[in-house]
Amino acid sequence: MPELPEVETTRRGIEPHVSGQIVVAVHVRQPKLRWRVPPDLSRKLKDARIDCVERRGKYLLLRTSSGTVIVHFGMSGSLRMVSNEVAPQIHDHLDVCLRNGLQLRLRDPRRFGAVLWTDADPLLHPLLAGLGPEPLSEAFDGNWLQQSARRRRAAVKTLIMNSRVVAGVGNIYASEALFLAGINPARSSRRISSRRFGALAEAVKQVLGEALEQGGTTLRDFVNGAGEPGYFAQSLRVYGRRGEPCINCGALVKARVLGQRASYFCPRCQR
Repeated sequence: MPELPEVETTRRGIEPHVSGQIVVAVHVRQPKLRWRVPPDLSRKLKDARIDCVERRGKYLLLRTSSGTVIVHFGMSGSLRMVSNEVAPQIHDHLDVCLRNGLQLRLRDPRRFGAVLWTDADPLLHPLLAGLGPEPLSEAFDGNWLQQSARRRRAAVKTLIMNSRVVAGVGNIYASEALFLAGINPARSSRRISSRRFGALAEAVKQVLGEALEQGGTTLRDFVNGAGEPGYFAQSLRVYGRRGEPCINCGALVKARVLGQRASYFCPRCQR
């Protein structure tokens, strides 16, 4: 699943090509995504100017002179820029055609993504209004995590993957951050000290920052806005390395399921 660095990498990749451009047409080939694509999307977007592309958590916001398109990639979605001459393939479900001769094309093989529209402030949309602070912002720190933990009994990995606690920290980067902080993913949030919460918040910022520098994690279905894969997968410290030696101590990396997601950890380094 594309996570925050992949979404931000996409935002950075497509924004120079779409900002300030006029939409000349919208082609919806498959409206049945996670939620049905609004039937009037083409009418609302036609002749609109795309002012900017923003990100909130794992959502992309295409702000236009008429309203805002909210995009979520789901499990396998991606956006890329293609020229008008590039024919759509079977999983290319939607094109936003621009006056500059390029198309913003949505590809989503599993169709768990979403393309929605709002005339109002998108940050007040039901999908976005309850999101927690951005993980790379000053609002997200150890104190915030500790305050959030007081109201929950969840394992710490489940806590930092809760979008109402912090927006956009997915499975890969949660595992990586917990490894850096030396915290077992199954440890109860209520049993973690303020010092360790501070270390965890800093670890989240570090792994997300590293991923952004390297273009996001290479996932099977992800390409960035330029059509190139990310390269952060080569730097993963623990995720996906079950049975391999820990890079710190040499103990074998283990995996367990938490919240229906695979969690990778070193049993010696993470307590």
